Amino acid sequence: MGVSYFGLLKMILKSFFYVLLVSSIVIFSPIEVSAQKAKKGKLVQRFASIRANDVNVRAGPGVRYPVKWKFVQRHAPIEVIAQYDTWRKIRDWEGGEGWVHRAMLEYKRSLILTGVEQTMRRRPSDSAPAIARLSTKMIVLVKRCDLDWCYVSAHDHEGWIRRKGLWGLYPKETIR
Repeated sequence: MGVSYFGLLKMILKSFFYVLLVSSIVIFSPIEVSAQKAKKGKLVQRFASIRANDVNVRAGPGVRYPVKWKFVQRHAPIEVIAQYDTWRKIRDWEGGEGWVHRAMLEYKRSLILTGVEQTMRRRPSDSAPAIARLSTKMIVLVKRCDLDWCYVSAHDHEGWIRRKGLWGLYPKETIR
């Protein structure tokens, strides 16, 4: 008992249709980017800072995606929340998200003052002598932080500022 020509043709077309359907699903499905683990098992989520004064933030992980906005200030703190190949998905202090190439990031820690102005002090105490007055939205480089105070540098000054009202640290994170 043999298979007829039309039966064979029907089987071939049916198989071709299924292969085409599965291929199109695989090809056109969105790329899933894992925000949990990097290739070596390290957590991807971390703080970093912008390396240059002009960095494009894109809608997706690659130069083919449109530029959403630009960072125009070096050392601006960002949080890396995902990665895909050499691209990092970042979040800024205002909640904006986008993708930048890893070469545009540096892992020097910086903070931005999001609250009110702060007084930089010689020691980590409200009664210590004042060194400078820091304004809101000012970016400072972190030397170290405990749970209440951070030792930072801003312009030509170094000193201690209160941790409250700073963005660029995880809760209860210390830096030594």
